[in-house]
Amino acid sequence: MNSQLPALRHANSGNFLLLAGPCVVENEEVTLSVARHIRDVCDRLKIPVIFKASYRKANRTRVDSFSGIGDQIALEILREVREESGLPVVTDIHESHEAAMAAEYVDVLQIPAFLCRQTDLLIAAAHTGKTVNVKKGQFLSPESMKFTVDKIRSSGNQHIMLTERGTMLGYQDLVVDFRGIPVMQSNKVPVILDITHSLQQPNQGNGVTGGRPDLIELIGKAGIAAGADGIFLETHPHPESALSDGANMLRLDYLEGLLEKLLRIHQAVRNIPETVSEPK
Repeated sequence: MNSQLPALRHANSGNFLLLAGPCVVENEEVTLSVARHIRDVCDRLKIPVIFKASYRKANRTRVDSFSGIGDQIALEILREVREESGLPVVTDIHESHEAAMAAEYVDVLQIPAFLCRQTDLLIAAAHTGKTVNVKKGQFLSPESMKFTVDKIRSSGNQHIMLTERGTMLGYQDLVVDFRGIPVMQSNKVPVILDITHSLQQPNQGNGVTGGRPDLIELIGKAGIAAGADGIFLETHPHPESALSDGANMLRLDYLEGLLEKLLRIHQAVRNIPETVSEPK
């Protein structure tokens, strides 16, 4: 897995990868404080981590939803996170022309789920040479992500991750099919499970996405048990006042306890022999 990724603290620990941070860059204070907290927790637990925050949110239900503080300001804050915390950073891009710009500030370019089939966007991200993390569309089968991987590889970039983030169930809910983890891993790339976005309840009548943060631990445990290479989650000191996706975020002070539980499951899974004899 490490050959697919930027330089990581604790890369040789054998622990799963964590991508974590607030949904969006709200301001310098919140972003830096969350990054420091995540770094310190992951240093104690020896977990390799990539800090996550979007510099802009392009996919909003309502026109008055918060989308960002300005691209340049937010990207400069992400650069400050890299320099102060020492953590690599991942952020979303939404259009082809954003790839080269964002690549100057971050280590991993993330393709949002709704855009995972956008050929020009994938190729532009690939051409930066950065690691590209693509979220599986809520409307796609895990098998279909093979073609996404092919687009990036054919553009000369072998540094690829795929992220499972749930599949639409009706109009206002998502479900995680854990069978998709090994299916996507068959492309010889790390597969991450997004345990907070998988609990979104989109398309609510008030135009604000809902969520089930009470199930974050459940989804995380199941994902690690199913063999996910990493966990993606959004976290905030006060999710109730977060400017984006607060309904499904993990409270920052719950992070360490959750990771401790997931590490115990990860260790148990790793100790199970891979070959099981056929029943007689």
